Amino acid sequence: MKSSSTYIPTSPVNLAFGAVLTLFLISSCSDPATVGIELAPGNNQIGVVFEEFELPAQVVLLDSFNTTNQSVLVVGEEEDDFFGKTSGTGYTRLSFDPNATLPKADAILDSIFFKLNIRSISGNDLDQAKFYSVHKLKEQILDTIYYNFDELTYEATPLASGEVVFGEKTDTIVSLQVTPEFAAEIFAEMKDGINFNNVFGFRDYFPGIAIKGKQGDNTSISVGLGTGTGILAYYHSEGDTTSKSYNISAGVRLSGGSFAAARSFSGIKSDKTGTPTSVVTETKKAYDVGPLVGMKAGLGMVIKLDTSPFDAFLDTLSGVTFNQVALEIGELEEQAETKLVPATIAMHFTDSRNDILTSSTGISLSVQADGFSQVFTNENGKEVPNTNSPTVLQYNSETRIYSQFITSHVNALFREQLTRKDWLLYGGFFAEDGSDVFKKSLRQFVVRKNKVKVKVIYSRSR
Repeated sequence: MKSSSTYIPTSPVNLAFGAVLTLFLISSCSDPATVGIELAPGNNQIGVVFEEFELPAQVVLLDSFNTTNQSVLVVGEEEDDFFGKTSGTGYTRLSFDPNATLPKADAILDSIFFKLNIRSISGNDLDQAKFYSVHKLKEQILDTIYYNFDELTYEATPLASGEVVFGEKTDTIVSLQVTPEFAAEIFAEMKDGINFNNVFGFRDYFPGIAIKGKQGDNTSISVGLGTGTGILAYYHSEGDTTSKSYNISAGVRLSGGSFAAARSFSGIKSDKTGTPTSVVTETKKAYDVGPLVGMKAGLGMVIKLDTSPFDAFLDTLSGVTFNQVALEIGELEEQAETKLVPATIAMHFTDSRNDILTSSTGISLSVQADGFSQVFTNENGKEVPNTNSPTVLQYNSETRIYSQFITSHVNALFREQLTRKDWLLYGGFFAEDGSDVFKKSLRQFVVRKNKVKVKVIYSRSR
């Protein structure tokens, strides 16, 4: 599909170049735009052309995520017409500082709370109260790998719960009220001290916790682990009004004195009944779900782009120079401003099995940054995809569009330096360690398939 309209790039990069190029195009004719610049005695002219075409899009549910020890817990209940109901429950061990002084037998409890270190908030109606509850586990968190489909049993009655009105806060420390029964029990255990002799004895007594949101709140949070999340008891000794505290937290004291996050994972449940994505039942299979596609972190639903239109486009060209090529996704379907989208999107190479392709050293392959080499020659003298300068689609909250220049990538395809691959759009860079932000939230967006476009400006000699 062709257009003679002027293209104004929305990407946050190379805006100065885009402005100059736009001014240049305004003075040009319709497609193909012939600009009368004398190049040589032969009076060759440069034709500047603007074209755009769509990339067919489907959704893919990735294989299960390893959510073990991601440093945050994904907690909350969300529901919408495209993804259905999504529930995140955070599971973590609790621990204590073995060097901290326990309350003595005559200590008197002043107050006790369960603190949540909330790192990020995404949802609707954040000026209304949201409910969270903390439950004691009935089974141990083992030293094994947990995935986003995993869950553990916990007590039905919470040990702490409460409502929170977030408003404009993006991160905060929340104190939930502990039940009187649990407060009396845990403080008695502190004073007795037997279950606080060592971490293994404590785990037998207290395996850990599950943190949950409430259905209908349509909000999710990322709960940071470490000393900021856990049980905090304030007490004083008889005859001494000086307040003291004792902390049981989602952190583990290291040999050097610092604290690390306790062993943890996030379990994600999904009910897509009655939605366009209800047909998405198998992992790593591409589905056409109608005029819309969407991405949801934590759940692992991503967008696959069929890049074969590049072949059809490039096969028609010869003797051209690509001035600018951009991929744009959006504008996105409307959702509340407080309902967060993935901050960036990587364009990972994929195959017919919808795996993220990797290099011989295990690094995921993706589109590289504009202006950087897309390939390099390895030790065997073979040209292979570069992995040193990966790029991402950047989000513009005002236009609700993701965009990025991919001129160097298209040049590499045109020159047959790269073999074209389809793309999996992923909310960040895929990784198995704790650096993968796509596994740490329920961020999402939905977009119409006809708003996934490649926009090209190229020139040719005559």
